[in-house]
Amino acid sequence: MKIDLLKNKNVFTDTSIKNDVTERFLRYVKIDTESSEESGTHPSTMTQFELARCLVNELKDMGIEDVYLDEQKCYVYGSLPGNREIDQVIGFIAHMDTAPAVSGHQVKPRIVEQYEGSKILLNSEKQIYLDPFDYPSLNDYIGQTLITTDGTTLLGADDKAGVAEIMGMLQFFVSHPEEAHGTIRFAFTPDEEIGEGSDGFDLDRFSADYGYTVDGGAWGEIEYENFNAASGKLIVHGQNVHPGSAKGIMKNAILIAQEFQQMLPTAQNPMYTEGYEGFFHLDSIRGNVEETVCDYIIRDFDEVLFARKKALFEEVASFLNQKYGDGTVEAIVQDSYYNMMEKIKPHMHLIDRAKEAMQQLGKEAKVVPIRGGTDGARLSFMGLPCPNLCAGGENFHSRFEYISIESMEKITKMLIILAKMF
Repeated sequence: MKIDLLKNKNVFTDTSIKNDVTERFLRYVKIDTESSEESGTHPSTMTQFELARCLVNELKDMGIEDVYLDEQKCYVYGSLPGNREIDQVIGFIAHMDTAPAVSGHQVKPRIVEQYEGSKILLNSEKQIYLDPFDYPSLNDYIGQTLITTDGTTLLGADDKAGVAEIMGMLQFFVSHPEEAHGTIRFAFTPDEEIGEGSDGFDLDRFSADYGYTVDGGAWGEIEYENFNAASGKLIVHGQNVHPGSAKGIMKNAILIAQEFQQMLPTAQNPMYTEGYEGFFHLDSIRGNVEETVCDYIIRDFDEVLFARKKALFEEVASFLNQKYGDGTVEAIVQDSYYNMMEKIKPHMHLIDRAKEAMQQLGKEAKVVPIRGGTDGARLSFMGLPCPNLCAGGENFHSRFEYISIESMEKITKMLIILAKMF
C-alpha cells in the first residue's frame, strides 16, 4: 500500500519525536508496576494504577478527550478522532506491568551515549557489567544511545517502551493536525506478564476492527505466530518421619519432584531450544519433605506436539503414583492461550502494511515467531485480529535489559506511518 503518507516530510527530520518518546520512557520505567502471580486480585498489584493514572493525565493534557480508566480492572482506553473517512478502525495496545521474575522496584535507568562496543559498567559498587561477550546483540547498536539498568533491576522496556511509543504517536498527530489519519483506538493493559492482560479487556469499548500490540523485540520484527501455552502445576505429597527411623516409611516430596523433572525430555528445555522448538520450563519450586510444589510452563507452536507435551506431563505423574502410591503426585494442566496464526492468516494485510511502514523507514521487516505470550494472541481468539510489533528492547525480564533510543524513535515513526494506512 504505497501512498504519500506525510504532507510535510520535514516533520520526521527534527528531534521532537526522539526527545518525546525518550522522556516518556524514562518517566514510565521509574513507576513500579511489577505484577504478581500470587495476589489473586485483578489487577494483581495496585501500583499499576499509578502508571494508568499518569497516562490518563498525559492524554488529557494532549487534548485527547475520549479517555477512560477502568477503576476496577486498571485498563486505559481511548480514541483519537480521525480527520478523513475510513473503512476500518485500527487500534494499538501495550501493557503497563513488568515481569515479577526480576524486581521492577526503584528502577534507575542509565543512558550510555554513542555506545562504542565495549563492556558497559552498570554498577561500580557491585561491579556489574553488560558485556557484548555475553549479550552479542549489543554489537548491533554500536554508535547508538542506549538506556540500561543499574544491574539490580529490570528496565521495563517490556512493555513501557511500547507504551511510550504509542503515546509518542498520539502526541505527533495532536501536534500535526494537518496529517490525515483515520480514527485511532488505543489501550494500555495490566497483568500481561502473568497471562491475564486480556482477562478484563473490553472489546466493545475498544471498538476497533483490527489491533496491533506493540510488545515485541528488536526494531524491524513482526510477529504473528506464538506458542500454544499451558501452565502445569505439580504437587507432591510426601511423608515425613525422623530421618533416623525413615527406612521404608519416608517419602521425600523434594526428591520425587526432582525425579519428575528428570523424566521430562532434557533437550526440551528453554536453555536448549530456539525458533519453533517447544519446551517444558520449571519456573519455580518450593516446599519440603512433606509437600513440594513445582510450577511449570508448557509451550509448543505445533498443536499436535503441544497436546503430546501436556499428555506426557500427566503420564509421568501417573507413573510416579504407581511407584509411590495413589495420591502422591497431583498434576494440574491448564491451557493459557493458543497460536494466533490461524486468526491472522485471513487478514494478512495487517502484516503487509506493517512491512510497508518499516520499508518506508529503510528497514526490511523480519517476521519471527513469538517465543512467549502477548495480549494479541488471546485478543485474536476473542475476535480482534492482533499481530505483534516490535517495541525495541533487548534482554527482557533481565537485570541486563536495555533499549536503543534510536530504535524507540524509529518505532514511533513506524506507528505513525502505519496508523495513516487505515
